Amino acid sequence: MNTNEKRIKWVEDYLAEVKLDTELLEYYNGKNILVTGGAGAIGSNLIIALSKLAGESGKIVVLDNLSSIKKKDPWNVTPLKNIMFVEGDVRSDIDLKRVFKENVNLVFHLAAFFANQNSVDYPEVSAEVDVIGQVKLLEYSRLAKIDRFIYASSGCAIYGSYPQLPLKEDFISMHLTTPYQINKMTGEMYCNFYAHHYDMHIVNCRFFNSYGPGEVPGQYRNVIPNFIYWAMKGNSLPITGTGEETRDFTYVMDLVQGLVRSGYYKGAIGENFNLASGTETSIIDLANLVNEICGNSALINHKPRRKWDTKPRLLASVEKARELIGYKPLVEFKEGFEKNIEWFKDNWGIIEELADFPPGMSSAVRNEIQHEKDKLHVK
Repeated sequence: MNTNEKRIKWVEDYLAEVKLDTELLEYYNGKNILVTGGAGAIGSNLIIALSKLAGESGKIVVLDNLSSIKKKDPWNVTPLKNIMFVEGDVRSDIDLKRVFKENVNLVFHLAAFFANQNSVDYPEVSAEVDVIGQVKLLEYSRLAKIDRFIYASSGCAIYGSYPQLPLKEDFISMHLTTPYQINKMTGEMYCNFYAHHYDMHIVNCRFFNSYGPGEVPGQYRNVIPNFIYWAMKGNSLPITGTGEETRDFTYVMDLVQGLVRSGYYKGAIGENFNLASGTETSIIDLANLVNEICGNSALINHKPRRKWDTKPRLLASVEKARELIGYKPLVEFKEGFEKNIEWFKDNWGIIEELADFPPGMSSAVRNEIQHEKDKLHVK
């Protein structure tokens, strides 16, 4: 079984386990669906699920500029008959006109300039993609009279630094510390404007700490793929802070489940939902698990916390999503993590080629690279 066949089977097995309603399955059958950011970590799993749900009479249109996979080849987009890939950008009117010619019924907007540190280093580009790009997409969606617009917001971003836990949707903070966080909040506000002013059917889905097959490591990527990469190379793992900080790590297919439900249930329209696991994992426990599973004996190195990283804990309540759309996270952390490792091993050659940790970065990984070079007396 090749890596594409394996990913398809993982998605099919998950969909069978989650037991989606018959009415939902009928709703998606034959739909034409636009997914921006469909080559990314979450999008590449979502499009497989939507492909299965839409069936042969439907079409999944993927718009992605391939920035997340660092290669002018959509290798992370599983080649299925009803998936159409368009290399393009949400800022481009030409590209948006191209994809909306496909008579799309639903839009899942996952494209973003990812994420916090990247937005700190390049705030103007972050605003262009995450604000201007989204407004353009909303406007084209309005003109196309789509059935529903599902926006990938970020619970890790919009709740600020010291909210009461577990995080609930009615808490909003203006104490945001990166352009990415500001832009995600702004994105929700624009969605709410289009819902109020134009009666568009909008859903804001707030993701928490996604992990799973599909995300390559790199300078601006998430902690889990970077930890796996360094551990598989036998390097020490850098932790910014004490390691007691916690995150609500959520398996990618649980997020896909929440997105699919948000695209169907009437109770989702006009709402904001946390999509999370509802459990906490400390960064030190994560690092120890990575080293254990990867057989890495290198030490853990503690680094100064990044200035913008002010959240000591993250834990989301998923009660609202459970009540209104039937959302239920299924995958325990270790189970999902082992699939993540397996995907890394299956794609190790291309991951090694694409993993991007250039000098001059302002992230914790830069310090770790320098540490490794210092040990080798490399200047």
